[in-house]
This record gives sequence, structure tokens and C-alpha cells, in this order.
Amino acid sequence: MRIGIGYDIHRLVQDRKLIIGGVEIPYHLGLLGHSDADVLYHSIADAIFGALALPDIGHYFPNTDMSIRGVSSDVIVNKAVSEAKARGYCVSNIDTCIIAEAPKMKPYVEQMKKNIAKLLEIDVDCVGIKATTNERVGDIGNGAAIAVHATCLLLKAKQA
Repeated sequence: MRIGIGYDIHRLVQDRKLIIGGVEIPYHLGLLGHSDADVLYHSIADAIFGALALPDIGHYFPNTDMSIRGVSSDVIVNKAVSEAKARGYCVSNIDTCIIAEAPKMKPYVEQMKKNIAKLLEIDVDCVGIKATTNERVGDIGNGAAIAVHATCLLLKAKQA
């Protein structure tokens, strides 16, 4: 087994969609980034890359590469999963914590879990998503950013 952690943070800005966990959340601000800036997917991908002792998502998807500008973060997670499979591992479970003052995540968590489970090819009950605020401290607490911590467990894939 291998364990990895991931972290990502993106600023909230005008004129961007807010996409978290593959869910477009109605909100007056969105996350700024080279891709669709799905902070949850990015932290999960980095947790998988970390468990494999590989570089972070910036290595595979550099923000200087204009050919991937606006790319869906599904592509990023799929890359992490394919790297795990290529090394004989599969994702066993993921646990995450979204840190945001607003909007409230609760209405969207179940759909996020379903999206993540599908991408990672695991059961929904193997995806943990918690959401909390930053108690109005710092950029996150002032509503200027959203961050996510993620942990993943990889297991050696079963041989057929």
C-alpha cells in the first residue's frame, strides 16, 4: 500500500465558473486557474501522484502550456489514475476536506462523491468529503479563495 496527500488552493474571481468535484455550483465567483480550476480534483490528483512518489500536477499540466488552457480537471485526475494503474496500483479510498467560507458545499457533496468515485473506479462509500470554513481567518476566511486537503490510499492491484 501507498499513502499520498494533496493540497490545492485557488483564488475566487469574477467571470469564472465555480466547479468543485466536477459539479458546477451556482455562485457569483469562480476559481481562477489555467484549467477549470477544480480545486477538489486537483488535490486528489496530487494525492495520487504523491502516493506514487511522482511530481505534482504542474509537472504534467504546466500553466505555461497554452494547448491545455481551460482543460477539464477530469483529464488531470484521469492522468493520475492511469499513472497508478501503470505502476500496478489502484485507488482504495480518498478522504478530502474542502475549506471555504462560501458557498455552502453540503448540497453538492453527494454528486461530488459520485463524480469522484466514477473517475477513480471505486465505490462511493470509499470517497470522503468534508467541508469546513476557515473561521474568517486569512484569504480563505475572507472569501477570497477555496482550498482542499486530500489523502489517498493506493493498493497493489489484484492480479487476474
